[in-house]
Amino acid sequence: MSQQAMSTSAQSSTARMPTAQVPTGAPATVSADDLRRCVSGILIAHDVPQADADLLADTLVVAELWGHASHGVLRLPWYVDRLRSGAMRAVTQTAVVQDSGAVVVLDGQDGIGQIVTARAVEIGVERARSHGVAAIGVRNSGHFGMAAYFTRIAAEAGCVAFLSTNASPAMAPWGGRTKAIGTNPWSIAAPAGRHGVVVMDLANTAVARGKIYLAKERGTTIPDGWAAAPDGSPTTDPAVGIEGLILPMAGPKGYVISFMMDVLSGVLTGSSFGADVGGPYEKDRRSGAGHLLLVIDPAAMGDPGEFAARAEQLVDDTRGGDLAAWAGEILVPGELEDRSRAQKEARGISLASATWDSLRVLAAQARVPVPSVRPA
Repeated sequence: MSQQAMSTSAQSSTARMPTAQVPTGAPATVSADDLRRCVSGILIAHDVPQADADLLADTLVVAELWGHASHGVLRLPWYVDRLRSGAMRAVTQTAVVQDSGAVVVLDGQDGIGQIVTARAVEIGVERARSHGVAAIGVRNSGHFGMAAYFTRIAAEAGCVAFLSTNASPAMAPWGGRTKAIGTNPWSIAAPAGRHGVVVMDLANTAVARGKIYLAKERGTTIPDGWAAAPDGSPTTDPAVGIEGLILPMAGPKGYVISFMMDVLSGVLTGSSFGADVGGPYEKDRRSGAGHLLLVIDPAAMGDPGEFAARAEQLVDDTRGGDLAAWAGEILVPGELEDRSRAQKEARGISLASATWDSLRVLAAQARVPVPSVRPA
């Protein structure tokens, strides 16, 4: 099911949802649909229009389904705090500030990043079909969650898409020890014929910052090589890592990629960049995040059927290679997420105890029923 269809399915009333009886401090397993309705109801209670609340809720739940709880419901309290403070506007109003056909610049006007980005994708696909290629710059937006959520939409529409964003400082430049550069994630997605969609989404650090927050929420340590203390010394304590530095992937390579993603997302688009970008966990600070979306219609480069056949062949050839001694199979980008989603849609989403407790507090404040809990 496409993200658009899933968002539509989340629009039913929360009133029919039973209240779960789970002790505080215990994890909970819930259905994706129940979770969407609860999260959407909480957002609506904070003046987010229903269609926007449904889409934002869907992005969080899909992250859970894909197995990336670091970008899931854990982040809902951050967004609610930002809505309450006014750092993020509940009603997202985008403005087109430049339009030359294939190139458009949108001003998100401090609205919800997911809503701004969804509008950018809609424009990008439409312009790519008209011009063959589209570049959509976004300024004054907010954190948009997983970039792959949006590039998948374009790929499901038959286009190839690239999406980058900038983030608040998390890593030091190579050779330094002062936070100056964000994780600045990016995603590429493409249709792959009978194989559906291939998609990658990564931050340029050893790990996405959200995974360190998730470890803190779960009360676990983090592996060596993920983060450093403020003085640059290694740490396995997620709280220390959050206060300190997240280490770049592949040493200086991660640093230079992240730097250039800020050039694309912040400098080029006219948005904030570097230390001027605020994080989603900063409840009183506007984000100022920028994004760059590139969309290509394969039909502009040749026969779409031939493109699909070539993409299928690449997937088949990749999967058919010889296995390493430690491997049971070869996967292509996005396949792990597809499998995780199928499993969690059948068995339910398991929320960490701290995430579940936070959700229950927000639901009670908003007078929204919490999801029913499935047996362990």
